[in-house]
Amino acid sequence: MQAFDVVVVGAGAAGLFCAGQAGQRGLRVLLVDHASRLAEKIRISGGGRCNFTNRDAGPANFLSDNPAFCRSALARYTSQDFIKLVQRHGIAFHEKHKGQLFCDDSSEQIIQMLLKECEAGDVTRWQPCTVADVRPRPEGGFELDTSQGAVSAARVVVATGGLPVPKIGATDWGLRLATHLGHAIVEPRPALVPLTFDADTWAPFAALAGLSLPVEVSCGSGKTRMRFLEDLLFTHRGLSGPAILQISSYRAADQALQINLAPELRLDQELVEAKGSSRRQLGNELAARLAQRLASAWLERARLEPSRPLAECRDADLQRLGRSVHEWQLTPSGDEGWRKAEVMRGGVSTRDLSSQTMESRRVPGLYFIGEVVDVTGWLGGYNFQWAWASAVACATAMATAAAEASAGA
Repeated sequence: MQAFDVVVVGAGAAGLFCAGQAGQRGLRVLLVDHASRLAEKIRISGGGRCNFTNRDAGPANFLSDNPAFCRSALARYTSQDFIKLVQRHGIAFHEKHKGQLFCDDSSEQIIQMLLKECEAGDVTRWQPCTVADVRPRPEGGFELDTSQGAVSAARVVVATGGLPVPKIGATDWGLRLATHLGHAIVEPRPALVPLTFDADTWAPFAALAGLSLPVEVSCGSGKTRMRFLEDLLFTHRGLSGPAILQISSYRAADQALQINLAPELRLDQELVEAKGSSRRQLGNELAARLAQRLASAWLERARLEPSRPLAECRDADLQRLGRSVHEWQLTPSGDEGWRKAEVMRGGVSTRDLSSQTMESRRVPGLYFIGEVVDVTGWLGGYNFQWAWASAVACATAMATAAAEASAGA
């Protein structure tokens, strides 16, 4: 039976980084993954250019049943720390929008960087390699049954990610292991996911598919109200785009969305004020302020005749039309599910983990990092930053524990 200090299960962002960091801290590390191809989620992220972090990443950009859990790891390994690593490897990058950083060339550069970090830590990698069982030993440490033979390790790190995009190998292995070993699970559900509507509800808007525009979208009320100013995309089945992906993480089932389709305007006032000078028809006046397809759809929805001269329209009708653009309220019937979700909300309950070390409070020597944990970031590089930060917190803690155990031996 081969023996290692650490076995990391899952060679995605968190697992690769943790393995490299642990190896560079003097630990003998085995990294295993069931997929034949390495780090597919990194490869396809950001349109193939990998939105690898966000300059402004902080605890406010993350969701969890225990919102304070992510603070420690994020504070100890920041986006600036990862940026320095990217620069040290000579990877050119740019800021696209709201602190979102992308490779100038390809996401493959981030994968190769992580592999070099693993090589620097003399990490052993088995891939493809499945893990059938993880057994805590009474005297401490673990035995693992893998498709490449039995392995023993003082510590095991679960970095198996979430459930989105099953076609690239996502599984619930980490959640099943956590449950088997007595950990609570916050119910997983798709997050950063397009929203859908039943066919009858969506029929008046299906012709808008492909239309994209900046909006303000919100849900909830009072202290629980969340609001995002981002682009929205109409699809054949519903709504997508950054605004919808962001709000999808917060929206409860059967909860309505409030959408302002023209947040930079005050249409209820502007249309009334334009009556005194405009010679346009109502449809042309509205199309001067909104996309043509959107203007036509909203006039039909309001049952107003596009060809009617603006000067002949009633103020009350114009105000009602304007408010309907600013106060569109609708309730999705569902979402596009794991197939289209970018991340998972929920996962291993943080109540069962140490926020300082990512170690299980139930099984000493067992760690959970990255997306498998109930910490979910916003769209825009935040989830990668959680992967990096939780990986470093884990690697640092394991090296410290190993040193203390060696000194006490």
